[in-house]
Amino acid sequence: MSSREDEALAQAAVSALTGQLALAPKPGLPDPRDLGARATRKDHCSLRWSAKALAPGLTAMAAAARRTGEPTPQLRAELGAIGRCTEHSVGLAGGGHRGALWTLGLLVAAAALEPRAGAKDVAAAAKKIAAHTDKRAPRRPSRGSSVSAKYGAAGARGEARAGFPHVRRALDALATARKAGAAEPDAQLDALITVMSTLQDTELLHTAGPLGLRHVQAGARGVLEAGGTATEAGRDALLALDADLHTRAWSPRGSAGLLAGALFLDSLPATVSSRARAAA
Repeated sequence: MSSREDEALAQAAVSALTGQLALAPKPGLPDPRDLGARATRKDHCSLRWSAKALAPGLTAMAAAARRTGEPTPQLRAELGAIGRCTEHSVGLAGGGHRGALWTLGLLVAAAALEPRAGAKDVAAAAKKIAAHTDKRAPRRPSRGSSVSAKYGAAGARGEARAGFPHVRRALDALATARKAGAAEPDAQLDALITVMSTLQDTELLHTAGPLGLRHVQAGARGVLEAGGTATEAGRDALLALDADLHTRAWSPRGSAGLLAGALFLDSLPATVSSRARAAA
């Protein structure tokens, strides 16, 4: 049985995902501008709707972690089973978010295991969960794992087993931008671009190959080197990268899921405070 704390963690994760969807302009990724475009309006509405379908599964993951109390192989197997059921539910609601479900599921479970831990300690706890193999997982490799094997990329599994280094980089970028006085949307865009600048995104490798991936990484670095999205030069570089990726139909979806993970971890102090107030 889940608790209010489990539900609060799940809702914080869904809010992080919908917050990521609401951010604009995101190079090559769905954002609110799609609502005015006939070709992509339906896709963006579907993603916003289906994000809410993650909540029951994420709540169940938090409850499983709280009940188990430690990052055991059994917990990893249970999270995998819940995740596969949740993928089915999300598919019925419109689809999408597979990468975000993997990232948020592990982080929500880790946050339930370490209820008073800071963001980076939660990422470390997620690493311990991901270190175990899900022996009940389907034997047929996913597209992401096939691409990872082909190009030697870490992929989603490697990112988790390393303790989500790109989530931590996004958190550092958020803090740096905020300290410099950037508005919150610009800080979040800087965090996304920071992830894009180094992530071996398997979606990009699949659609664009290694040369395309390096092209996107170089474009993202150009935005940061121009001063970030809060500056005029950085914003111009961001818009140019966005136009380029949309023209090529390249989408850095892996970066978007990791940004959602960072936004979830960034919300944890506020989530903990709200749970404490509810219990008082």
